[in-house]
Formats: sequence, structure tokens, C-alpha cells
Amino acid sequence: MNTASINEDGASGTASGSGAEPRWLTDREQRVWRSYVHATMLLEDHLDRQLQRDAGMPHIYYGLLVQLSQAPRRRMRMTELAKGAKITRSRLSHAVARLEKNGWVRREDCPSDKRGQNAYLTDEGFEVLRRSAPGHVEAVRQAMFDRLTPEQVDQLGSIMRVVADALEPSDPNADLPWLR
Repeated sequence: MNTASINEDGASGTASGSGAEPRWLTDREQRVWRSYVHATMLLEDHLDRQLQRDAGMPHIYYGLLVQLSQAPRRRMRMTELAKGAKITRSRLSHAVARLEKNGWVRREDCPSDKRGQNAYLTDEGFEVLRRSAPGHVEAVRQAMFDRLTPEQVDQLGSIMRVVADALEPSDPNADLPWLR
């Protein structure tokens, strides 16, 4: 469903969970929310199709390769990689298995903790990333930045920082995907 929630009158909002009346979204907020959800779904689909076509991988795999390319010695603990991608360890394990099958990533035992594993970006994986980056950045630029004024880019950046800062987990015991 592309709405925060629906009451019996068809109005949208988010239930507070406290038993109090939910603070339903105004018509204006609902329009913005639906535009945001629609645009993010279309953007993710656009980037996924471009990467599948040009590099033979979904957008999530590209993001994993980027994280590894930016890590020291192109290695990361699997739990940190899952945290960075905001996915479950199970989903990461499946993704890394596919990347390993392509020869782009390799798993290694963690030298400091025998229970843990690192993911390592191979030279072949780095080369795939290097070749696919220009097409990906062009897809991002064409889909988003070429359509916005410089002021809108700054506004979007400010808005996304506010949202991200508010949602960044502060409770280490929270039910977070990368801990599952």
C-alpha cells in the first residue's frame, strides 16, 4: 500500500500506537507522501534496470560492491556490510553467494574473530564496478540531478539529512535488519 495508513473514511495517516487518535496526514502531506513513494519506487526500478542491462546485476549488488571498494583493503565484515546496505544478514549472505559465483567477491575468515567473516572485493569485481560506474552515474544524473535546479538539489539534500538523522538508530538493542 502506498499510504502511511487508511482510516475508515479513507483518510491517510500514521497510527501512534498509544491508543490515542492517530495524527492523520493532511491532504497536502498525503500528496507529498504519495509523490515521494511513487518517485522512489520509479527511481529504484530505473536504476535496477540500467544496472541489470549494463552490468548484469541488481542495484543492491552494485551498492555492495561500492561499499567494498571504499573499505580498507576492499574488505568488510559481513555484519558491517549488511548494516551499510540496511539488509538482513540472510539477504546479504544470498547476495554475496551470487557475487562469489560471478567471481566478484570472496568470503574470508576474519583474522581477529574466527566466528566472523569478511567479504573481499576481488580484482574482477573491482573491474566490473569500474566499468559499470559511468553508466550508473549517468542514469542517476539523468533521472534526478538533471531535472533539479541547484537550489532544489540543496533543498533535497537538506531534507534527506533531516529525515536520515531522525531515523538513524540510537538504540543498540533495536530490532534492526542487519542484526537478524
